[in-house]
Amino acid sequence: MIRIGIIGAESCGKSTLAQQLATYYGATAVDEYARYYVENLTSDYTYNDVVAIAQQQIRQLTAPYPSAMVFFDTELIITQVWFEHRYGTCPDFVTNHLRTHPLDYYLLLMPDLPFVDDPVRENPNIRKQLTMRYEQLLKQYRLSYAIVSGQGNERTLNAIRALHNAGLGFCKTTK
Repeated sequence: MIRIGIIGAESCGKSTLAQQLATYYGATAVDEYARYYVENLTSDYTYNDVVAIAQQQIRQLTAPYPSAMVFFDTELIITQVWFEHRYGTCPDFVTNHLRTHPLDYYLLLMPDLPFVDDPVRENPNIRKQLTMRYEQLLKQYRLSYAIVSGQGNERTLNAIRALHNAGLGFCKTTK
């Protein structure tokens, strides 16, 4: 099974791209758990809430899926940065999992789409800085990744090309 993480700052199209790629490849898309969790809180989230989110993400990242390819809308790199940004620290179990159980490939989305505000999003002015930190961590953990940019269908095609060029084995050929 090929596991691909889609990462990037808020409002850069991760959810849309995960669904589009899953449809294109006949694969599974795993929705962002943090959004679901935070939307269902009755008060502000806490450090322990982010711990619970990270634990569930690990369960999702290691679960079996019915398809040969799985796209994760958000994963632990974003969670590590969330911990660092919000609390100045990150639990060892997150960084240990990233070191010992990397995904097969990552798509790092550039924040070149307009920011769309919603009640869960909180960092519209630091999207470039967050993206730089995500890329630092991809390099630090020596993970395979591609940078994806573009608007609309161009963004999707750029992601498909990146996956094809990564040589993941069974990716469809694009024109």
